[in-house]
Amino acid sequence: MLRVAMLSFWHVHAGDYARQATEHPDVEIVGAWDDDAERGRAGAEKLGVKYYDDLAELLATPDLDGVIVDTPTNLHPEVIGAAIRAGKHVFTEKVLALSTADADALIAAARDAGVALVLSLPRLYHGYTQAIADVVASGRLGEITLVRTRLAHNGAVGKAWLPDRFFDPKACGGGAMVDLGCHPMYLARLFAGGMPESLTASYGSVTGHAVEDNAVAVLSYPNGKLAVVEAGFAAAQSPFTIEIYGTAGSLLFDTSASTLKVRAGDDSGWSELPIPDDQPTAFVQWVRHSADGSWAGHNVDIGADLTRLMEAANASAASGTSVRLDGS
Repeated sequence: MLRVAMLSFWHVHAGDYARQATEHPDVEIVGAWDDDAERGRAGAEKLGVKYYDDLAELLATPDLDGVIVDTPTNLHPEVIGAAIRAGKHVFTEKVLALSTADADALIAAARDAGVALVLSLPRLYHGYTQAIADVVASGRLGEITLVRTRLAHNGAVGKAWLPDRFFDPKACGGGAMVDLGCHPMYLARLFAGGMPESLTASYGSVTGHAVEDNAVAVLSYPNGKLAVVEAGFAAAQSPFTIEIYGTAGSLLFDTSASTLKVRAGDDSGWSELPIPDDQPTAFVQWVRHSADGSWAGHNVDIGADLTRLMEAANASAASGTSVRLDGS
């Protein structure tokens, strides 16, 4: 049995992770802490577990195996770092950190401590992702020329259901791009075949918040290939879409119809491809890595690159210039 603690209920997905932990037959939630004591006590009471005012006291509990981290993003280095030093396995909401230096330090510490570190990158394990990756790898589309990924919702408009804390630039490190845009960003990096040469981002605030609610990033590769990542909190309706264009064909995935289609360059028409079942969730994989002592290399590598890309996007949007990612 993996005995875990909830570290903060700040993130909107904290309840989802608590549910996954509660429903997993090999996981038990045994405690909670929060940087906001009132919120933490309410969350702990709902789960029927002990609330700890002192994070150090909780992490010193000898029969605690791991933690689920849902603190404000800017607290990740402090909180995740403390958990790793205490020898606890860590499951955390993305992004791992707001800077590459902090993310790299956490990853190195986790490896040295021999603890399982897994980031919640859910769309990495969906069936359509595997199907699309297989099509790209098969060469069916020819040389990839453009990848476009878009994910947006109405969290800042209409009923504006996102909590105010999600528009705090200090706690979040940004808005739509660093939060929701993480998903299309790591998928664009996956389908485009790795890290770009440079990145250019543009942010807008349709609703006037201190962080962006409308964002685009363009990833540029040395062979002329581009990847376009779009994210927003200000779209009344917006299906999650993936488009990939190549010299020999095109691919479209659209959640409005839940279809994956491919079309060859000979204009033979669109053909629909089957979408396989999802892989185990990131949380389930974390439980397994924690149990068998294995390292979640692919997840962590994607997570490390995601921090680099988000740091570059924020820097580009702030400066109005492209940011190099190839070291030149």
